[in-house]
Amino acid sequence: MGNGSDDSYWNDDDGIRITVIRVSDNKPVSVPFDLTNYNENNVTRSFVPKNKISYHSGSSLQSNLGQYIYHKPSKSAPKIITESGNANIAAIRNYFTDRLVINYICECIGTTYEKLTSGNYKLLLEPIAYFYFHGYKYAMTATEAALYDQALSGGLRAEMVSLTHQQLPLSMFLEHADLGYPAFQGNKSRPQSDSTIINQLGIGVVKFKDDGSMPPPSNSKVTYRTNTDVVTSVTLSSDDEISPDHPASVTFHIGGGNYTVTNIVIPADESQLVWCKWHTPSAPQTMDISVSASQGYLDIGSITASVVSVDGHEPPDPTANDRNDSFTAPAVPSPSTAASNTWGVWSGQWTPNPVWHEDWVWILDPASPTGGHWEDKGAWVDEGKWSYNFTSYRATLSANMNLEPGPRTPSAQGKHMRSGYGVAITVNGDLSTNAPQSHVTSPQTALSYFPEFQYKQYWRHLDCALSGTSASLMYKKNIYSTYGDRVHFTPLWYPDGKYTVYTYLEDAWTPAGMLSENLSDSTIIGGSVYDDWHIGPKMIE
Repeated sequence: MGNGSDDSYWNDDDGIRITVIRVSDNKPVSVPFDLTNYNENNVTRSFVPKNKISYHSGSSLQSNLGQYIYHKPSKSAPKIITESGNANIAAIRNYFTDRLVINYICECIGTTYEKLTSGNYKLLLEPIAYFYFHGYKYAMTATEAALYDQALSGGLRAEMVSLTHQQLPLSMFLEHADLGYPAFQGNKSRPQSDSTIINQLGIGVVKFKDDGSMPPPSNSKVTYRTNTDVVTSVTLSSDDEISPDHPASVTFHIGGGNYTVTNIVIPADESQLVWCKWHTPSAPQTMDISVSASQGYLDIGSITASVVSVDGHEPPDPTANDRNDSFTAPAVPSPSTAASNTWGVWSGQWTPNPVWHEDWVWILDPASPTGGHWEDKGAWVDEGKWSYNFTSYRATLSANMNLEPGPRTPSAQGKHMRSGYGVAITVNGDLSTNAPQSHVTSPQTALSYFPEFQYKQYWRHLDCALSGTSASLMYKKNIYSTYGDRVHFTPLWYPDGKYTVYTYLEDAWTPAGMLSENLSDSTIIGGSVYDDWHIGPKMIE
């Protein structure tokens, strides 16, 4: 196990944590539960069961103060974690698509086989290792082991590296991106860093229906919006210690300028995100970004950035003659979003260890019977070493949206209005973080989509009325408004009932990626603008 001892070792016990995920939004819909062939009643140290998605969303390790709960299937599971690292992936795939096993999973979570395998759900699998550490028996997924190692500043890795940082995390990883995690393309024959494990390893997915997904685009391709603050990041890894005595630097070459990050320190066999914050051009274009490092090795050396404009898709001016007799209200979109991200930075502190180095010198002394004496001319030498701490940061995006009748809607009452009038919007986004502002950006872009266009083809790009970590956005002035109001005009033909606007809030950047949020709100349509107006003779008193 590396530097394991008689109280820190592994007896080959393994298992797997299972969570049901809803396909439509990649959200967990079941409580995670653990499956193992072994008797694990002697586990005395574990964490409250959570899944990898929960930890990625900002949840923290929480000690389980009660008994460790697990399930022992009637049909034994294949070996997940092996000393050689060559688990039988075909056997694992067959096991977790076996009807008997799926029925057992359904019993554990309280659902039916037909519902689970309908294509609306998939399984998130996470390998578990049961091992002894400092005399206590632990149960940990790969993600929990990496998070626990960070909390111990490398203490778990120092003794159990072969298991917790190689065999366990590499026993299961994605061949194609899913659930917001990339396909793993790294070295599969060496221990992995905590951050790599948390962000890429110890994860498998079982799908019950082909979703038509294709292999992901290269990690070296990104898309940014014009005139936007963004954060571009890469991962710097090192097999050797990068100490404060000789720190590393990483340079981003962007648009003819250089952005250099200095004073990077990393313990041996670890990694860290390194990033730069910059502003995109105002004109759409393709930019080639190159990245270089003075020490260690980067996961990405070049990035192709597509800088695109979201303007020019405003809806046409609705007219009195517009009709849509076959209209049915569409479902509100719900694309995948990330509302929280975590990342961190290594720092080094010198741990002194003064050691006396002897230097005996013969001192002549004619008065002495021996002609002299020995004298130690040595000195204290600090033989200390660098120790490292990992400071974790987190950012969370929270947002709300308010849709209401526009300012020139005389018959409006609260959210009730007639069709043909305008609706106004206010979107508020708040980025809360414990990181310095140099790490993050505020939410900057919001696009509103409308039901009369099936939430496609046309959208309105909102103006940012208040910027900062707390941003407020509203519609731009409508070019078809006589008074230049910030509204979107509802079509006259829109049927009575809910009128729901969907808004996608994005461009809240962190070193670990962009945060975004799906928002929607409604007004209630009853009647049309014609009900408020009529033409008739003037009454003369």
